[in-house]
Amino acid sequence: MDNQSQVVNLERVQALQAWLKSTDTKLTQVNGQRKYGGPPEVWDGPPPGARCEVFISQIPRDVYEDLLIPLFSSVGVLWEFRLMMNFSGQNRGFAYAKYGTAAIANDAIRLLHGYTLGPGARLSVRCSIEKRHLCIQNLPASTQQEELQQVLGLLSAGVESVALKAGPGIEGMSAVVCFCSHHAASMAKKVLGEEFKKQFCLEISIKWLSAEKPVPDEPPPPQRAPKALLPSPLKHLGQTPPGCPHAWLPPHGQVLLSVSPVLLLQKLSEASGWGDPQYDMFFSHTGPDGFLYFAYNVHVPGAPTTFRGFVMILPGHCSSTVLEEARRAAAQQVLQKVCSSVLSV
Repeated sequence: MDNQSQVVNLERVQALQAWLKSTDTKLTQVNGQRKYGGPPEVWDGPPPGARCEVFISQIPRDVYEDLLIPLFSSVGVLWEFRLMMNFSGQNRGFAYAKYGTAAIANDAIRLLHGYTLGPGARLSVRCSIEKRHLCIQNLPASTQQEELQQVLGLLSAGVESVALKAGPGIEGMSAVVCFCSHHAASMAKKVLGEEFKKQFCLEISIKWLSAEKPVPDEPPPPQRAPKALLPSPLKHLGQTPPGCPHAWLPPHGQVLLSVSPVLLLQKLSEASGWGDPQYDMFFSHTGPDGFLYFAYNVHVPGAPTTFRGFVMILPGHCSSTVLEEARRAAAQQVLQKVCSSVLSV
């Protein structure tokens, strides 16, 4: 994008602020988008069902909710309106509007597709494909459904169900994961691959579930595999004298997914004759992608050093949840540092 297109139209921003104040409209900034409703305070009725959302594109970069929400509200009451935003303060050229019924959404497409907002600016309005299912491939053959769902719940938000798939043409194990919304699925698709690689040394493949592939209703055939998704590091405790970190360490790259990194670090400290880990977490900033960045100091009495670093996490429902997730991420990094140090000796 050229420098000219990065300049924010201050007159349009001031018009938006004046409209928000005069109408008492509330907007919420969430992970690269600005949201109205979901539902709004004036909503009366059940949540929308399928095919109630429209996808709006070709929006001029200096057009905001003060023009878009009244326009799309003229068709019917909005349950939710989401405008995708850049860190610069411009919109990204597309948005989503959700109505109470599929009939109203169809009216919005019929009435507003091609609507002219200005010279050469004609909106594109069409039915939104609200994909909520991801297909995760290349999982270990010993993957268990309940354990995988627990892990996914720790690494992402909005997981509703997990169904495993195995059989001819499938390498290892695959899973179909259903999320509560397209947004939750999109955020998970963005982070899960890197998280599995960083935390569990697993190279997984994540794709949107194709429309022609139905979600499996039948459970996979029984697998001749151990119950744990990966070998447990805890079984190595006690095999060598306390005070030697090797007593805790699993084979290189193997971590039990269902065990909290905070608990594993505690077990490592006990096996090494160290004291209880002490966590100091410091909020740094919120990134343009919505991730929260924390600096940490983890002091383990008796350990050769204080561990320091940065972690990034997704926002949680409350401050205690956010801090718990930040500590979990910090503990995971400390474990990786200890593993790397010991294995290199």
